[in-house]
Amino acid sequence: MRKQIAAANWKMNLTYTEGQQLLASILENDLGSKENHEVIFAVPFPYLIMAKEKTTSLKNYYIAAQNCSNKKSGAYTGEVSVDMLDSIHIKHCIVGHSERREYFGETNQVLAEKINLLLEKDITPIFCCGESLDIRKLTHRTAL
Repeated sequence: MRKQIAAANWKMNLTYTEGQQLLASILENDLGSKENHEVIFAVPFPYLIMAKEKTTSLKNYYIAAQNCSNKKSGAYTGEVSVDMLDSIHIKHCIVGHSERREYFGETNQVLAEKINLLLEKDITPIFCCGESLDIRKLTHRTAL
C-alpha cells in the first residue's frame, strides 16, 4: 500500500501557547492512525522539543525542523546545526524553501551542503523544489 504523507509547516507563525493549542487540536483527530499514513509537523525551532514530547508516543507522527545550517558548528549566531537537531532526536528537516532561496540567497550548493550534513546524521531531508507564486504565474503565462 502506498504511503500517504501529510506535512505541515508553521513557518514563523503562532506563539508558543497557540502552537500548543493547534497541535493538541490536530492530534485529537488522530490523522496518523492508519498504517500507510505519516504526519509530519515542521514547527519553529523554539517549539521542537514541545512538539516532539507531544508526539513521541504516537505512531506515524514526526516532528521536522524547518531549516538547518549548512555549517557543522561555529560562530553563526541564530543558526541551528544538524548536530543540534540530532541531539534532540529530530529525524526530518525541510530544506530549500523558496523564500530561503529568494530572501536569504540560498543556492543549490548551500542546499547540497545541508542535505549532506543531514544524511550524515540519518535525518531525512524534505527538499522543497517549488517556486514563489509570482514565478509560477510567470512560468505559466510563458508556457501558454
